[in-house]
Amino acid sequence: MEQIERIKHMELQLERATRTIKALSAAMDEYGSVQDAINELEAYYGSEEWKKDFTDDEQGRLPNDLKRGVLSEDAIWNLLEEYRTLKERL
Repeated sequence: MEQIERIKHMELQLERATRTIKALSAAMDEYGSVQDAINELEAYYGSEEWKKDFTDDEQGRLPNDLKRGVLSEDAIWNLLEEYRTLKERL
């Protein structure tokens, strides 16, 4: 690789690495700030409150326009599994 090409190549590597490190740093900050939410969701999932909310939803007692992703049997479970997998990677 000639000098000019080498410098251009290394400049691209520097820019890519800098962008990635900044993005990772921001993601780690956000990850740290969401720990309480994950703990709260973990405690809610499978609790008596969740079971009542789930049953009431199944029986049509909740408003139709209410977002209810937390009442699906997979949404919180999948999130917690992804969280555990991510923790292992870290």
